[in-house]
Amino acid sequence: MSERLRIENLYKVFAKDPGPALQVLRKGGTKDSVFETLGHVVGLDDVSLAVPSGAMYMVMGLSGSGKSTLARCINRLNEPSAGRILLDGQDLVPLDEKALREVRRTRISMVFQHFALLPNKRVIDNVEFGLKLRGVAPAERRRRAEEVLSVVGLGRWGYHLPHELSGGMRQRVGLARALATDADILIMDEAFSALDPLIRTEMQDELLRLQRTLNKTILFITHDFQEALKLGTRIAIMSEGRLVREGTPQSIVLEPGSDYVAAFTREVDRARLFDARSVMKAPAVLWRGSAGIVVGGPEGGFLLDQEEQVVAGLDGAEIARLQETGTLPAEQAAPICVPEATKLIDVARCYRADRSVGVIDEAGRLVGLLGAEQILARIANLPVQEREP
Repeated sequence: MSERLRIENLYKVFAKDPGPALQVLRKGGTKDSVFETLGHVVGLDDVSLAVPSGAMYMVMGLSGSGKSTLARCINRLNEPSAGRILLDGQDLVPLDEKALREVRRTRISMVFQHFALLPNKRVIDNVEFGLKLRGVAPAERRRRAEEVLSVVGLGRWGYHLPHELSGGMRQRVGLARALATDADILIMDEAFSALDPLIRTEMQDELLRLQRTLNKTILFITHDFQEALKLGTRIAIMSEGRLVREGTPQSIVLEPGSDYVAAFTREVDRARLFDARSVMKAPAVLWRGSAGIVVGGPEGGFLLDQEEQVVAGLDGAEIARLQETGTLPAEQAAPICVPEATKLIDVARCYRADRSVGVIDEAGRLVGLLGAEQILARIANLPVQEREP
């Protein structure tokens, strides 16, 4: 996956002259030590990360961790004190005001926590606003605004004023305005945190739906770890202006790396986080014959054809008889198989005690096996038996 955004050794010190604070930080000083010695506030301390193209990249941490400062440095609402911000290889830090305005108009859009809508303008005028600043012709920006309003489910509300909409609908307008510009990067700064819980869940689901269709590169700022797990393809966790952990949601839950990160993971619903691929065992070949290949173990297995497509399921007793007699049962059961990305909670629903669950790839080939031990161990946060090579 190609890289869309790269942050390299980024610092932000809120001071007229950040030089002395940067020297302290580069010698191993902390946010607290800088404040105690110089009275300067450190927003970012040597942050480096890479955002893949098409990723939903979550940046999270407690209040004061630096996550929103990072978002505002990327589009230079806050001026970085040192470091580089590379968008498709172009460093945004040295850009002059004219070039920076062009980047904000065409390459980076932002969705704010409190909607930031123009209250006296109709919904469709709000959505058109960025296109108007870009100089897009009226007919074209109206067409684009109507298109994105339809995408976010507000096609009938374009000619209403913002106060006539619910909170969730107003946030959809903010999202539509950002999407209308078709920018390279969409920054969402605590975009759903002001919403009621039910509306917030609906907006999260809506964003996931839109992402499946649009495949945007999104940098999403949040203080909610459950939101980060639900939405994110990668998560960066910040503390005291520093990046303290970065990785996939699954890797962070399995290996937090510090007590600070572990505190976020304690209440995670692992059955909804981990998928079949993360715990499956490699299938062992038990028998080969003219009828195909049998893979599995004592608890059950599968009959495959020569292209490794699953033909039938076999229980433990059938496999034992096969190994003794070399003959398959006359009547074979339908296999129980799930795609690699199936969450464990859904695997558990189809599991049967007398059979293994097969894991198949996009082409329908068997790539792994699941038994109760693997499923329960991952859900209970116990060591899972390593997959065989």
